[in-house]
Amino acid sequence: MKDFIKVRLSGMMFLEYFIWGAWYTAIAVYMTQEGMTDLTHWPFTVVPLAAIIAPFFVGLVADRYFATEKVLGTLHFFGGIFMLITPLFVGNPMMFIFMLFLFNLCYMPTLSLANSCAFHHIEDQEKEFPIIRVFGTIGWIVAGLTVSFGLVYFVGEGIRPEATAWPLYLTSFASFAFAALSFTLPHTPAPAKGQTVSIRSIAGIDALKELGSKSFYIFLASSLLLCIPLAAYYNFTQIFLGDTGFQNIAATQTIGQVSEVLFMVLMPFFFVRLGVKWMLGVGMFAWFLRYALFAIGAPEPTVWMILAGIALHGICYDFFFVTGQIYIDLKASDKIRGQAQGLIVLITYGIGMLIGAQVAGTVYNLFLGDQASLSLDQWYQFWWVPAIFSLVVFLLFIFTFNDKEAEKQVLKEDIKPL
Repeated sequence: MKDFIKVRLSGMMFLEYFIWGAWYTAIAVYMTQEGMTDLTHWPFTVVPLAAIIAPFFVGLVADRYFATEKVLGTLHFFGGIFMLITPLFVGNPMMFIFMLFLFNLCYMPTLSLANSCAFHHIEDQEKEFPIIRVFGTIGWIVAGLTVSFGLVYFVGEGIRPEATAWPLYLTSFASFAFAALSFTLPHTPAPAKGQTVSIRSIAGIDALKELGSKSFYIFLASSLLLCIPLAAYYNFTQIFLGDTGFQNIAATQTIGQVSEVLFMVLMPFFFVRLGVKWMLGVGMFAWFLRYALFAIGAPEPTVWMILAGIALHGICYDFFFVTGQIYIDLKASDKIRGQAQGLIVLITYGIGMLIGAQVAGTVYNLFLGDQASLSLDQWYQFWWVPAIFSLVVFLLFIFTFNDKEAEKQVLKEDIKPL
C-alpha cells in the first residue's frame, strides 16, 4: 500500500513539472512566429508575478479550508481550461498574455501544494522525498522531448512544433490528466486548519527579523540581484537556439535538466569541501560562464559552447538555488523554517525574476529595434550584458559574505541534497 502511494506521488510530481516544461521552453518561439517578437518577455513576467501571489493564496485559503488533493485537482482543471483557450487570442497580444497569467495563477500555488501532499504521506523525508521529487525533473525532460519529437507528427513538414500552438495544447491536456489523477491521490487534510495565519508570516517578515545579520542580508541582496540577469536565460535561450540553427529547441534545453539531476547527486560531495560561501559563489560564477559561452559561441555558431552553456544548468541551479535553501535551513529555527523558505522563494522566483524579465525584455528590444530577429553579432553583444551583471554580483558576494557559524554547521552535519 505504501509503495502504491509513492507511485501515485511520483506520478503527481511527473505531471506537475511536465506541465511547466511543456509550454515554458517553447512559448517565446511560438510568440515570435505569431508576430509578437517584442513581447516574448511577458510570459516570463507573469510567472514570477503569479509566484508572488501564490503564497498568499496557499497560506490564507488552501492550507486552511480545503484538502490539498482537492485544491490541486481544481486548480489544474481550471488551468487546463485557460491554457486550452489561450491560442484563440493569438491575434490579441494583451488577451494572450492575460490568459497565460490566469493559467499561472492556477499553476504556481500547486508547486508548494504538491510538495506538501508528498511530505504528508512519507515517513523519512530525507530518503523518500528526493526519489519522488526527481520524477518532477524527469517530467520536465520528457515534456521537452515530447514537444520536439512527439508533436512533430501533428504539425506540417518542416515546421518546428515549438513554433505552433501544440505545446500549449499539450500543457492543457497534461493539466486535465493531473486533475483526474488528483482523485486518486491519498487524502491530505488542510494542514493549517484552525490555525491563525497572517500576511506578515506568509511574506516572511517574522523570519527576516529573526535571521537578520550582515551576512544574511548580503545573501538575500545577492540572490535578488543575481535573479535579474538569470531571467535572460529563461526568456531568450529558446529564441537564441532557433537563431543559431538548432531544430529541436525544447529537447535541446532538457540537457540542463539532465545536468541538474547529476549535480543534485554530487552536491553532498562538493558541499563539505566548498562550504556555503563557495557553493553559492561557484553557482553565481557558473551563470557568468554560461552567458560568456553563449556570447562567444554566437557569431559563428559554435555548437559545443552553446551546449556547454546549457549543460551548466546543474551547477547554476543546484549550487545557487538548492544551496540557498540549505543555507536558510541551517540558519532558521523550527518555528520560522517554513516562513524563511517562503521568503527566499518570494525574493528569487518572485521579485528577482519579475524585475529580471522586464530588464531582459527591455535590453532585447533595444537590440531588436525594427528587425524581425537579432543578428548573430547582436546575440554576442546581448549575452555579455547578463554575463557582466552576473560577474559583478559574484564579486560583490565573494568579497562581502562571511558567515562563519553556517560554515561550522556544515562541517558538523551530513548535508544531503533537498
